[in-house]
Amino acid sequence: MNPQKAITAKNLTKTFGDFVAVNKISFEVSEGEIFGFLGANGAGKTTAMRMLCGLLHPSSGEGHVAGFDIFRQAQKIKENIGYMSQRFSLYDDLTTFENMRLFGGIYGMSNSEIKSRADYWFSELSLKNERNLLTKSLPLGIKQKVAFSVATFHHPKIVFLDEPTGGVDPIARRTFWELIYKAADEGMTVFVTTHYMDEAEYCHRISIMVDGEIHALDTPQNLKKALSAENIYDVFIKLAREAERGE
Repeated sequence: MNPQKAITAKNLTKTFGDFVAVNKISFEVSEGEIFGFLGANGAGKTTAMRMLCGLLHPSSGEGHVAGFDIFRQAQKIKENIGYMSQRFSLYDDLTTFENMRLFGGIYGMSNSEIKSRADYWFSELSLKNERNLLTKSLPLGIKQKVAFSVATFHHPKIVFLDEPTGGVDPIARRTFWELIYKAADEGMTVFVTTHYMDEAEYCHRISIMVDGEIHALDTPQNLKKALSAENIYDVFIKLAREAERGE
């Protein structure tokens, strides 16, 4: 039995005037898959992600996320996904628990559900002593793990992670990826962008965008074999050389 598709895109395009930011990209992501979305600055990956999250209206093409149409059901998509931005995922002037309570409330969770879910995450992350600390006082690695807990607090079908480990030390990055693997094992689909090529190796499949188009899409192992590369960094460099536009 083939796995259900959590995300589909067919000829998805976004233009800004005469500039084609995303040019007819097509791909599918299965339920429970960890899908890496890679590309240099200016390649179009953030624009593509924002369309899939219901934050940006596409110019043309087709797309479905969690079973909802990205053109007509953007609000439904927002209700069924989690999203973690590199720059803005938590309110620094709230405590870790207050952040969880806020986002749980936004997604319509009851007080008892919020408390139960918060207790789970504080135990899972070994952060019981940080429950009532302001998030601005937390080290970056811990803050990012709390942000992940908030993004997945409402048990979304799909979570979008935009460079979630930027600036985090290697040990904290590895711990963060353990959280990602556990979420995927529980059936959650993970769509992640990263500029750490070693992290791309952890994904089930990856796509690499160049100048608004997908130039490669396969498992890390198959891409390395196809391009006679030792690692994903070498794969990325070989494809990035084809780029004509910058950031």
